[in-house]
Amino acid sequence: MVFDVLKRLLRPAAVEQGETRGAGEPVQVATCVLLLEAAHADETLREVELRLVEKILADKFDLSAEAVGELLALAAQARRESFDLYQFTREINENFAVEQKLAVLENLWRVIFADGHLDSHEEALMRRLTTLLRLSHRQMIEAKLRVQKGRESQGGDEAQG
Repeated sequence: MVFDVLKRLLRPAAVEQGETRGAGEPVQVATCVLLLEAAHADETLREVELRLVEKILADKFDLSAEAVGELLALAAQARRESFDLYQFTREINENFAVEQKLAVLENLWRVIFADGHLDSHEEALMRRLTTLLRLSHRQMIEAKLRVQKGRESQGGDEAQG
């Protein structure tokens, strides 16, 4: 019991410092769930979206392809079993600084724009996630514009993660 409390207290600082962790940490699962939610927001999961989610997870958490696969499986199960996104955004809010949450927001926009189309369900999801992540509408728009600008400079192809 004491060890669980210590691990919980120490984990946020380690995550904020970018410490490499194994797949399946709660904040990793939460981040992955949000990325999957963005990929599914238009009701069609495309290969380009899934590949981008994999790349983002590998880069953000310094995970191997095998660890990314495990994380995707855990997150997909958590997503299926959840009733809402609050539990996942709460985990991110408790463990990420504002700058890290903004990076998550940008990655969510990258996933949404990966198929070259922005639909009303995706835009509504981003507004809801912005609120749940305790970020402002302005921060959401700025993140969106940064991602769009990055896509334009790359010729509209899949943005980097």
